[in-house]
Amino acid sequence: MIPSDLHYTKEHEWVRVEGDVATVGITQHAADQLGDIVFVELPEPGKRLEQFATFGVVESVKAVSDLFAPVAGEVLEGNAGLATTPEVVNSDPYGAGWMLRVRLSDPAQVGQLLDPAAYEALTAEG
Repeated sequence: MIPSDLHYTKEHEWVRVEGDVATVGITQHAADQLGDIVFVELPEPGKRLEQFATFGVVESVKAVSDLFAPVAGEVLEGNAGLATTPEVVNSDPYGAGWMLRVRLSDPAQVGQLLDPAAYEALTAEG
């Protein structure tokens, strides 16, 4: 089930916007494709992100994959719990498995992302 209150990237990141703060993570589809996640590398608070640029790495038993910022802004915090329990990304990618909170530099960028129906169509293609 793809949450209807989020926006998505073609690289399988999601973003939830509340005011000028965006919470970012990877989708269930991405977590399933990666398999068991064993390590997540996230940027430090204060780092500036550019939309669609790499912001970190997720490592699974199958592969190492870059993470891409769905929006530009300043990192407010990373999910510190992922340092000790990265597997929560597999079990709860839209909840406890969130990765970053970012203060948006341009809220209009959210309009460049996929809505739930478009993301569902993307993942249905293969």
